[in-house]
Amino acid sequence: MKSNLDLVCDTDMFPYEETDPAEYRRMHQGLYTLLWKDEAGDYPIGYILERVVKELLRCPVDIRGEVDVNEQDRTVVMLQLPTELERTAQAAKLSSYWHQNKTFKVLKGWRGELLPVYSRKGELLFSMERIALGLLGCVRYGVHMIAYVDDPSAPFGVRMWVPKRAADKSTFPGMLDNTVAGGLTTGEDPLECVIREADEEASLPDALVRRSAVRINTITYIYITDEEQIGEADFIYPECQWVFHIALPADVVPQPKDGEVESFSLCDVDEVKRDLAAGKYKPNCALCVLDFFVRRGILTEENEPRLAEIQRRLHRELPFPGPHQPEWRAV
Repeated sequence: MKSNLDLVCDTDMFPYEETDPAEYRRMHQGLYTLLWKDEAGDYPIGYILERVVKELLRCPVDIRGEVDVNEQDRTVVMLQLPTELERTAQAAKLSSYWHQNKTFKVLKGWRGELLPVYSRKGELLFSMERIALGLLGCVRYGVHMIAYVDDPSAPFGVRMWVPKRAADKSTFPGMLDNTVAGGLTTGEDPLECVIREADEEASLPDALVRRSAVRINTITYIYITDEEQIGEADFIYPECQWVFHIALPADVVPQPKDGEVESFSLCDVDEVKRDLAAGKYKPNCALCVLDFFVRRGILTEENEPRLAEIQRRLHRELPFPGPHQPEWRAV
């Protein structure tokens, strides 16, 4: 049975330099840092595996563009074109080339969704196919919403709408999820993304979600992929999820719509705790549930001695720039 901290470790997998410097150094030995250059110098925007760098250098120059690999410093500079449109077009050529040539197994999960990569100055640097962006180890953004029903007769006075992912999903098939979740595409507002996903995945009305969804906070972590659930191991996924909660009336029942969800169940807290401990939840969804438990007073210092560590790791400081940073502002 998994502890609450185990659930966090299943998602926030990249070692911390301050607590495990040896493992942190070992991990970095297998990585190249993707750098971006501006007038103030270089700074990191992603982590790339060595096998990706090798495939990058094998690509025709017209596909990948100019690429500067520094083997001594283990850094990569690429896509340094004058405009965002040019950079996005070059990224599309590269990702499509790899997809068509089946270079990486993970690309079988191609989504046709463009996700953004941001500069430290608030600019959109480029956009790239959601799955392919994971090859560059840049921050990926998404939204998660937990729908609940207030019920004084239930443990802790609440029940949660829990979906089971479809058995044919390319990632984490058959696992439990948050009520609504999806990738945040370039230019999309988190609330508008939640509204869209709530319709597509749960048949929840636009007006209801727009009126009642409450934006809570962000969850940040660095996940490392495994072959069984993602299709290919060891890719670094720094991620930020915008978290929403919504109280639903008792007569509103989420219904599957786009085929990504098999079914919805209205579960009490004891049932959710049981399924968390049994490892039935998609890992990053478990983090959102733990955060929900903390905010509802279900998880406290009295019943969870590692609560401070759990809360810190639910909000990991990511090493790359973007709107997950409090001081960052879009331009």
